[in-house]
Amino acid sequence: MSKRRRDEYTPIAEALSLINHKVNLIGVVLQTGFPKKSKGTDFFCLVKVIDESYQSGGLSVNIFAKTMDKLPVVLNGGDIILLSHVVMKVHESVIYAVFNKKFSSFALFDGKLSTSFLPYQCHSIYLAKEQDKKFILGLRIWLVDHPTATDSSDFQSLKDIREGGGFNLLCKILRVWEVREDEWMLLVWDGTDTPPVAINAKLDDEEDNPLPLESVPVCLPRDILCNLPSLGTVLTVTLDCGNEKLGVNVLGTSRWVKFDNLRCQLHASLWHASLLPTTRFCYLRDEDHIVLQRTREHKERSKSKWGWMPFSSLPWPTDVTVTDHPDVPFVSLMRALANPRVVGKFRCVIRVVASIPWNVEEYRSPRGTYRIRLTLEDPTARIHAYLYAEDAEHFFGGYPSLDVLKRKWNLLLGISESDGDSEMNETSRNPPWIICCLFSYTIDKNDIWGGRNFRIFATRLMG
Repeated sequence: MSKRRRDEYTPIAEALSLINHKVNLIGVVLQTGFPKKSKGTDFFCLVKVIDESYQSGGLSVNIFAKTMDKLPVVLNGGDIILLSHVVMKVHESVIYAVFNKKFSSFALFDGKLSTSFLPYQCHSIYLAKEQDKKFILGLRIWLVDHPTATDSSDFQSLKDIREGGGFNLLCKILRVWEVREDEWMLLVWDGTDTPPVAINAKLDDEEDNPLPLESVPVCLPRDILCNLPSLGTVLTVTLDCGNEKLGVNVLGTSRWVKFDNLRCQLHASLWHASLLPTTRFCYLRDEDHIVLQRTREHKERSKSKWGWMPFSSLPWPTDVTVTDHPDVPFVSLMRALANPRVVGKFRCVIRVVASIPWNVEEYRSPRGTYRIRLTLEDPTARIHAYLYAEDAEHFFGGYPSLDVLKRKWNLLLGISESDGDSEMNETSRNPPWIICCLFSYTIDKNDIWGGRNFRIFATRLMG
């Protein structure tokens, strides 16, 4: 290796052949890992970098420090990192670089084209050199001409979610908080809807083991609920890292981020995601093309009178129900939940996923009054709503025979006629999207929000 290369920076493509040598690198950050405790007493994080010479997947750099706050915190994907005296290593044919806390150093710079060359974070032994400026400027210019270097085309949206590991998600972090000690939860969103899933819960278990309204056993306070987007799914993301404690607190709210390798799963027919030890992330700037595109699509959707319907109900919900107010615009269940007034009326596109009681013979009280609690869902929320008295009479068209009532009810719950008498316990249900009118009210004047309920009204069940 020439003296010039020792004193300056080695292209990553060249460094790959310098196993066990110390090199100086400068590159663009593709993604980082969450800080965590190493097997010893240090803290550790991974940074993936590319440069003009090496753009295929990036070079992994393992960075160690005595404390978590001494690790690099990359503000945006596409920022520039300068690494001095890192050692090239290979393990199982994978080449990577190791940052040694005793003699290595780093500095982080904004990747946007500018005349500022001050690092926004640097290692305590970092020593700036005048020649650094030309390398930083060169990378900034290269990024302008090669935006695909930080391309997001391999990252999906929530409408593409699927079960299992390896899901790459581009989303906005709405909230990060510590639920319990070292147990963190995130709320993320991208303006799209998670797809509906089959309901596998047994209807006759609903009273003793009801379908949860949230994907995790945490009830969101109203002040949080009212600040969430009313359109598009808000996905809950938790840790799934075994004994490894990740520094999830490095994540900031109101930031667009790319997550690489999330685990997505279903809990009680609700989507949920988990951060893994192998999950990587990087932030995006608000002016990035993909962020502007997602923001524009959401604004266009929210302005359209059809945009408030779930994606999967388009071009139109089923005709299983009709309402008495066909010209009232649709709203989401989240919009109804976050309504600033306790009392309100809403027209929604929903699915009925459960009921109490589940047996049609028990829908009426001994005095003959209908009283049924339904569980409704759309991509934004899941709520309980009641069918009661005259509203239920209107819904069912009076008092049909048990056979007619059961046939209509099976249609509403997504139970096929071929399922016979086993449907309440064994089958997987796919309820149709229907239109219904809801109104909200309170049953407790001393706790108006805690006593708030929803009822279905001005809606008729067809079929």
